[in-house]
Amino acid sequence: MSVSVVVADDQEIIRTGLTMILDAQPDIEVVGAAADGRRAVELARELRPDVCLFDIRMPVVDGIEATRALAGPGVADPLAVVVITTFDLDEYVYAALRAGARGFLLKDAGPALLAQAVHAAANGEALIAPSVTARLLDAFAGSRPPGPPAQPVEALTDREEQVVAAVAAGLTNLEVAHRLHITLSTVKTHVTSLMNKLGARNRVEIAIWAHDTGRVRRGEAHR
Repeated sequence: MSVSVVVADDQEIIRTGLTMILDAQPDIEVVGAAADGRRAVELARELRPDVCLFDIRMPVVDGIEATRALAGPGVADPLAVVVITTFDLDEYVYAALRAGARGFLLKDAGPALLAQAVHAAANGEALIAPSVTARLLDAFAGSRPPGPPAQPVEALTDREEQVVAAVAAGLTNLEVAHRLHITLSTVKTHVTSLMNKLGARNRVEIAIWAHDTGRVRRGEAHR
């Protein structure tokens, strides 16, 4: 079954290019395209795609607000959003992921990474451009209020500690499975358990918690 995608970018050549790249994948289908954030939100609510691929800088409603409207805190049935931009700026990364995005890519990422990000988002995972992963954790950590990080509601098992470290390093579920020699379904079970124990909404927040608690150090978080 194909992963359905809505693409939004105010530049027609970029919008067309993204659509062609994704449609060339055997298991991805672009079902709608928009030139501004307001239309993107309308299309997404109408079509309920598996993944929304949004540019950040769009007229009328920007990609951050569009993401928040579809995937932000309080949204009853959030959609998966991947944000894509030309600008490798920490404030964009921070804002996009706080708004509920499941991925952040630069437009020069290439077709393979773009397809991987779409699949990751469709599977409930988060894929961040490798060039910003470590800085992302620092940006989040720097924005946290002072004080000790939140403690899990229940102690983590040894295996969960291993999964936390792998997630914080930016690995996908499949890569975690290979690293730890466990099945993909077992990884998904551990990730779900970690989100429950840590009160995390997604994998990115698991990685932030690992950073805050010293489980990953500067320079270690990379794909």
